[in-house]
Amino acid sequence: MSLELNINNDIKSAMLARNAEKLEALRAIKAALLLEKTKEGNTGEISDATELKILQKLVKQRRESADIYGNANRQDLAQKELFEASIIETYLPQQLSEAEVADIIRNIVTREGATSVKDMGKIMGAASKELAGKADNKMISTIVKNLLTS
Repeated sequence: MSLELNINNDIKSAMLARNAEKLEALRAIKAALLLEKTKEGNTGEISDATELKILQKLVKQRRESADIYGNANRQDLAQKELFEASIIETYLPQQLSEAEVADIIRNIVTREGATSVKDMGKIMGAASKELAGKADNKMISTIVKNLLTS
């Protein structure tokens, strides 16, 4: 079942259950997908990879907002953002642990023959493609930098 169809069904369920918080998060996903589909130059269809990027972006936005609200002593708003992030994350594939990501990156480093930090761009490109949707790029970048500097 496509993500869009899945979201539409979940929106109906949330409306029937009168779950306003979940409904807001689902509508945010639907709006982001619709914006991407209707963007100039698009054919009206979006790939699975693009859908993953959109979902990751939405989760990242919610987490950053929650941090900002937390620093401003607005725990009510921070909790709302974290709840929305948790709803959006349910549509993402299972995220890999840091150890699993490190193992995959070690394999990429040996496969590419990288020896120094100068090769970071090449490794990041390969790792980002291989781990798309499975790990956060910030974590990938940190692990690559640690592996190449040691």
